Amino acid sequence: MTENTAITGSDEVRHSPARVAVVQFNPQVGVENRKSNSEAVYERLNQAVQEGANLIVLPELATTGYTFTSREEAYAHAEEVPSGETVRGWESFAAEHDIYLVGCLPELDGDRLFDTAVLVGPDGFVGKYRKTHLWNEEKLYFEPGDLGYPVFHTKIGRIGLLVCWDIWFPETARIVAQQGADIICIPTGWVWTPPPLYDASGTCMAAYLTMTAAHSNNVFIATADRIGTERTSGFMGNSLIAGTNGWPIDRIAGPDEDTIVYADIDVVQARTAPIWNQLNDLHRDRRTDLYDQLLGYRGGDAFPR
Repeated sequence: MTENTAITGSDEVRHSPARVAVVQFNPQVGVENRKSNSEAVYERLNQAVQEGANLIVLPELATTGYTFTSREEAYAHAEEVPSGETVRGWESFAAEHDIYLVGCLPELDGDRLFDTAVLVGPDGFVGKYRKTHLWNEEKLYFEPGDLGYPVFHTKIGRIGLLVCWDIWFPETARIVAQQGADIICIPTGWVWTPPPLYDASGTCMAAYLTMTAAHSNNVFIATADRIGTERTSGFMGNSLIAGTNGWPIDRIAGPDEDTIVYADIDVVQARTAPIWNQLNDLHRDRRTDLYDQLLGYRGGDAFPR
């Protein structure tokens, strides 16, 4: 039995087939680069669609770049969500190609800025998530997210969103999974951390954290990172799609690859994946008599998978 099939007798049945794509490339910050970043995004979106993808994840701040040097520059890159040009363009693309798309951009809300992941689909804007854990100088520009951890019900399954640094906090994936997510999509901009950056296999710690979160929550996780250097930041690559058992489906992208990684999955297989054997089920085995099912989170309700 593979990650992308559910078995009924001897026949393989996909209840909610999806071809997931995570895009990895090298956007650059600066208003002068907005057009080339956007063109690069759409070039890769079209490539993913041609390869049959119907759920595509872009890196963090893919159309704007990441390493802002002032609040003025951060504001110059920001747009309202969903009424801004970038999200409206993503909506049109998703509708035209009958796909779901997860992107990330600086969101302007009054005088506040957020690092915001957006989900759009064939019927338009689905929802957004504002990054709750801010990394380093992000704290100088963005406000901590205030929307909690929403899970969006779609025609292909339940989709949760996180952004980058969030994956270092095990509570995030746990809360999203406990609310019934089938897949968690994570735009990332994993920057160089204190060495060693990679192990002998060329895999960074963030990729292992992604696999661990998928394994311990029995949920698919798709992370789209970026590559290259930008001003004072270098980026890790290693985009991947982890199966419900935690292991990468297909492969982990290389540290410097401009590429797209694909995985064919049955999205709703996550709902039966916790049943590992006759006596163990990771969700059922949680000791909610000792700790709260949602770890004290009050932004949503537990939802059985």
